[in-house]
Amino acid sequence: MKNLKNETNKTLTTEHKNNNQTAVKKQANQIPKAEPEKENLQPNEELNKNKQPKKEFKENHQSTTEPQNMETLQNSTKNKLSKKENFFQILKFVGFSISAGVIQIASFTLLNELIKWSYWPSYLISLTLSVLWNFTLNREFTFKSANNVPIAMLQVALYYVVFTPLSTWWGEALTGVGWNEYLVLFFTMVINMSTEFLFCRFVVYRKSINTNKRANKHENKK
Repeated sequence: MKNLKNETNKTLTTEHKNNNQTAVKKQANQIPKAEPEKENLQPNEELNKNKQPKKEFKENHQSTTEPQNMETLQNSTKNKLSKKENFFQILKFVGFSISAGVIQIASFTLLNELIKWSYWPSYLISLTLSVLWNFTLNREFTFKSANNVPIAMLQVALYYVVFTPLSTWWGEALTGVGWNEYLVLFFTMVINMSTEFLFCRFVVYRKSINTNKRANKHENKK
C-alpha cells in the first residue's frame, strides 16, 4: 500500500510540474516579441548611386557655365579700353563728325541759299543726311560694333527725338533775334557732336564695342 501511495504521489507531482511548464510556455508565447529596428541608413551602394547624379549634375552645370563665363569675360575685356584706345576713339569720332558736318553745311547752304528755304526745314534735312553718314562710319570704324543695326539706329533716333526739336527751337529763336545763321549752326553742331558721342559711347554701344569682324581681325593679329 505504501508503494502504491508513493507512486501516485510521484505521478501527481510530475503532472503538476508539466502543467506549470506548459502554462509558463503559453504565457511566454502570448508576450509580443519586440521587432528589430529598421535601419534608417541605406546601404553604401545605394548611397553611392544617389550621390552619382548630384556629381553628374555639378559636372554638367560647370561645363555649361564655363563657356558663358568665358564669353562674358571676353566681352568685358573688350569693352575696357586703355587711355590710348579712348583717345583714338574720340579722335575718330571727331573726324567722322567733321565729315558729317561738311555734308550738313553743304546741304544746308544749298537749301538755304539756292532754294531760299527758311532755317528750320533746311536744318532738318541737312541734319538727317549728316546723321546717316555719321552713324554708318562711327558704328563700323569708331566703335567697331556688331550690334543689331535697326536697334542701334532706333537708339540713335531716340537721341535725336530729344535733340532735334530742342536744337530747331533754339536755332529758330536765335536767328529770329539777329544771330548769324551759320554761327548758330556751328554751335549747334558742336553741341550735337559732344552729346552724341557720350550717348553712343555709354548707351548705344556700351556692351558691343570692338565686337565686329574688323575688331576680331585686329585682335587675332596681336
